Amino acid sequence: MQRIVAPARILIRHRGLMGLIGCSLLMGLASSFVAPFLSMFGTIEVGMSPFIFGGFMTVTSLSAIALSTLLARWSDTGASRRTMLLLGTVSGLLGYVGYAFVRDAVWLTVIGSVLLGTSSITFSQVFAYAREMLARSDVPPRDVPLFINVYRLLFSLAWTAGPAVASWLMLRYSYRGTFLGAAFFFLLLLAVILALVPDAPALARNSPEARAPLREIFTRPGLLAYFAGFVLLFTCTSINMMNLPLLVLQTLGGTVRHVGIVFSVAPVFELPFMFYFGLLASRGDQGRLIRAAAVAAIVYFALLALVGAPWHIYPVQILSAAITAVIAGVAITFFQNFLPEQVGTATNLYANAMRIGSTTGYLLFGVLASTLSHRLILVACALLSATAAAIMFWSRFGPLPAPVGVANPAGAAVATQPVGP
Repeated sequence: MQRIVAPARILIRHRGLMGLIGCSLLMGLASSFVAPFLSMFGTIEVGMSPFIFGGFMTVTSLSAIALSTLLARWSDTGASRRTMLLLGTVSGLLGYVGYAFVRDAVWLTVIGSVLLGTSSITFSQVFAYAREMLARSDVPPRDVPLFINVYRLLFSLAWTAGPAVASWLMLRYSYRGTFLGAAFFFLLLLAVILALVPDAPALARNSPEARAPLREIFTRPGLLAYFAGFVLLFTCTSINMMNLPLLVLQTLGGTVRHVGIVFSVAPVFELPFMFYFGLLASRGDQGRLIRAAAVAAIVYFALLALVGAPWHIYPVQILSAAITAVIAGVAITFFQNFLPEQVGTATNLYANAMRIGSTTGYLLFGVLASTLSHRLILVACALLSATAAAIMFWSRFGPLPAPVGVANPAGAAVATQPVGP
């Protein structure tokens, strides 16, 4: 019980940490209103073919990768993280208002590439700022993974109700209602940042390590292998995000309501899983947990390929919750430990693995949906997950980082847990 009460007391005492909790929750609500329905929006509402929709998502994702990498680098060496959060929030607000009213594919591509591409920095900046605020606080260094998982838990909490509410809005007010709902959450996010999130420079912004060129990052032992593995896992996640609604509607004969329930089941279980895996990660089990999640992904996609009715998916989503609790929670700290002097870049590197995986997934989905059934697409995801697991298990036989530190406000090093088996 003390392991639960102590983190809660620390968060309550720190106004900035509480503000970032609100940011994480609101970001989760906004994404839960949009992500499950993007494939339906593009193919049904706008009228894109699966191939054109894949291209549309690819262009917007590549823009997000480029803009977020540039802005993350700037946040580590120049502008404050609060400034980055404000920039990303305003861009997200304007972007989703644009999606609510525009139905031309070209203009949607411009809005998605520029406004939502800039907004993509918000996610990584929240978790990078959380890491640095924790370093400035009285949180024991070994508990940092637990606290980061708590923040990610709040993001998942939003998904317990978000997709179901969004599907209700869509049925009542069409897609305009869902996108305006997402824009409203960004408006609330803007208010929280202005009221509760303090302005502070990056902890290590003036150190030589913070200004190390990006080309040197992948020379860190084990980083490239895990980055590649995460790209493959997020590729599967992206394909599944677009394929699952169509599997429910077109193969299993389900309804939009079934789609909403499918995407709401996993977050309910993600909450206890994230806290539990956060406790395990604080004991130095991060590498082992991530490899286990890759193996679980193989089983998950294989089971989805065998379902015979919409309700069969509901229990399978529990396994999805366990996988997400690791690759979307523990993995953030895992990447930050590789680059403790560049937590903005490190967190964005994790986010870019997600974006590159999403881009690859959009491209593959456009190709696979034109040639394969929805069930065979899931078989392809199982094979990609097996490749990711193989890469990660191979990397464990090479050197991984020794215990690292994050500079504290006084300039001393704060030890963190080693990344490894």
